[in-house]
Amino acid sequence: MTTTTGNLDHLSMRDFRRLATFIHDYSGIKMPDSKKTMVEGRLRKRVSATGAAHLTDYCRRLFDEGGLAQETLYLIDVITTNKTEFFREPQHFTFLAERALPQIVAARRAGPQTLIKVWSTASSIGAEPYTLAMVLADASQKLGGFRINILATDISVRVLETAATAIYPEGMIAPVPMDMRKRYLMRSKDATRALVRIVPALRRIVQFGRLNLMDSSYPVDQDLDIVFCRNMLIYFDKPTQQAVLTRLCSHLRPGGYLFLGHSESLAGFGLPLKAVGTTVFQRE
Repeated sequence: MTTTTGNLDHLSMRDFRRLATFIHDYSGIKMPDSKKTMVEGRLRKRVSATGAAHLTDYCRRLFDEGGLAQETLYLIDVITTNKTEFFREPQHFTFLAERALPQIVAARRAGPQTLIKVWSTASSIGAEPYTLAMVLADASQKLGGFRINILATDISVRVLETAATAIYPEGMIAPVPMDMRKRYLMRSKDATRALVRIVPALRRIVQFGRLNLMDSSYPVDQDLDIVFCRNMLIYFDKPTQQAVLTRLCSHLRPGGYLFLGHSESLAGFGLPLKAVGTTVFQRE
């Protein structure tokens, strides 16, 4: 019986599981069989881009002809989910402004020369780190002044390129308080383009870079005041969560804060962190 082109444009279970194993080993992201149709849909973009005839041909090139090394970044880009918005889970930013930052400033006797270091570990297109920049800039003015450095990383090159432009559709800024919009957002001079851009003063304090949380160590300072790792652990299995959280914890200074997503937990991991808010933890 001959195989039809239609069948070739779907993943066999063998090919899907080879892909799922590679994606999990490389990025930590779980790919159960229920994700097969989603993966097929996303990979068809790469079929066209690579000149493969269909999904079966694409997988043959990856696994049987040694093409995986040069395709890895593109493969991860299309597979990863990058949902983000400004002031997502707003209670975290309220906690940061009203409790965490005043405590950090008091404990460190922070002044104009003090550098507050923050890491957004899954920055996507930049909404989270730029939200952090707005909150910290406001807090610096209220708390006597301190310097700010925000490291924003992601595994996807594609989203980092968007983040670096700091340009967003106006529809995205609805969650940003009006007073912050006036201070920290610039509208396009072309009225027909419904776009805004983050002001230069905030762009200067955010540095973007590619980082894979599955790496055995991170080239990141180990005296961070704040780490945001939200809605990422849900894609990992328990051993991967343990390993990532252990590494993240080692980059927090004593008294520093770790923020997780609303459905994530530290339960059972035995880390030197105590719960101080809803999915907010402080290094002991």
